[in-house]
Amino acid sequence: QVQLVESGGGLVQPGGSLRLSCEASGSIIGNTLMGWYRQPPGKQRELVAHIGSAGITHYDNAVRGRFTISRDNAKNTVYLQMNSLKPEDTAVYYCKIQIRGIWEYWGQGTQVTVSS
Repeated sequence: QVQLVESGGGLVQPGGSLRLSCEASGSIIGNTLMGWYRQPPGKQRELVAHIGSAGITHYDNAVRGRFTISRDNAKNTVYLQMNSLKPEDTAVYYCKIQIRGIWEYWGQGTQVTVSS
């Protein structure tokens, strides 16, 4: 079993920054893909960014250039640095880990609210 614990959400003004963290623990063996998703109010969950074990990243067009995903493999932790935040970035942000392309686990979610 694998557990994911997210932290770093909160309330921020437009143009501000936040950094999300997600630490995975448990049986994690082999290549992993770690990512961040978000679910805005009244909408479906969507991919924000993901990063592979070798550090290859992918971003949704809506966040490219403003958000940066990174990971610390020794700590099984993934980060999301969010800059130049906009009201439309308001959502519950979820962390996900995919292990060896087979098993997927989700975090509990952390609220990010961008408002003046």
